[in-house]
Amino acid sequence: MATNRTFTMLKPDSVEKGHIGAILEKINAAGFRIAAMKMTQMTVADAKAFYAVHSERPFYGELVEFMSSGPIVAAILEKNNAVEDFRVLIGATNPADAAEGTIRKLYASSMGENAVHGSDSDENAAIEGAFHFSGREIF
Repeated sequence: MATNRTFTMLKPDSVEKGHIGAILEKINAAGFRIAAMKMTQMTVADAKAFYAVHSERPFYGELVEFMSSGPIVAAILEKNNAVEDFRVLIGATNPADAAEGTIRKLYASSMGENAVHGSDSDENAAIEGAFHFSGREIF
């Protein structure tokens, strides 16, 4: 059963390059409602825990280092079919393969610095949202 919420993070490259407003504008224009949002910075331990599913992959160390290198903007987004619609909006992981007009095509510079995270399933959206937000922070 599909839920109406997904989780996203604007990654350190997006924050550093000043793309927060432009990305949020695309999210709003696509019909998402922001149910929770904050700017924060993950520690190395946070990034290791958040990306534990990738711990055996060769890029894990680089991912943890990058995601803890600077501030992020974490958000829970709401819309019918939120996970799938948001994955379409952000585009392919590799910005070279991303469709025109997607967030990654517009704002990502590489597979490693790909501007934004988007949950890949309803289950992960709930887990990832709960990782960053308490119940009283979600509206």
